[in-house]
Amino acid sequence: MKIEIWSDFVCPFCYIGKRRLENALTDFKHNKEVELEYKSYELDPNAKQQPGKSFHELLAGKYNMTVEKAKSMNEDLAKQAEEVGLTYHFDKMQHTNTFDAHRVAKFAAEQGKGKEMTERLLQAYFTEGKLISDHVTLIDLAKEVGLQEEAVTELLKVDDYAIHVRADEEQARQIGVQGVPFFVFNEKYAVSGAQPASVFAEVLEKVWLEENQGPTLQSLNPTKSKTTYCTDEGCETEE
Repeated sequence: MKIEIWSDFVCPFCYIGKRRLENALTDFKHNKEVELEYKSYELDPNAKQQPGKSFHELLAGKYNMTVEKAKSMNEDLAKQAEEVGLTYHFDKMQHTNTFDAHRVAKFAAEQGKGKEMTERLLQAYFTEGKLISDHVTLIDLAKEVGLQEEAVTELLKVDDYAIHVRADEEQARQIGVQGVPFFVFNEKYAVSGAQPASVFAEVLEKVWLEENQGPTLQSLNPTKSKTTYCTDEGCETEE
């Protein structure tokens, strides 16, 4: 089974949804046969770092609400994150552009480190308050998951893997993704949002059953007429 996950590193529900899916997979008996592929999605392609403004202030300005209301919303989000073992520090978070982070994640995936890089970037942003658009920060994070410093440094100097990020975003548009997280199972079953682990567990079982059970036939006799058939014991007529 393949699960494609469109997400952004500054999306609080993406991290929560990721962990809920992982929790569901822990109890899924076929989890060793599940492949996860993380897809790029920028919530705000034009985002820029805004020093001097807290995350609460930025949220309040974006949605035309008070800072107190924004803080309350973020506190609720932090509680949801805590329920799945995550720690969110909204006072530390640095709003920024995620394009380069997505490029590094694409490179990491090619090196067999995609899952590790995705987790590290999310933790860096939500828990540690790191600026994940900063190239030095990205290089350090990449080194932590086992990527070569020289390769990541060269990647960030040019536009390597930009085409891969844009391809994911174009695919998202084509299949109608309007928000993240967005999960696609075996290219045909979609789940939108940070659903509870129980929902993911149900979907995993359903997809596995439908994709792996053999073809089944349904008996059709719409007129309810008599039918004659033969077995190894002889032939008979059934009303």
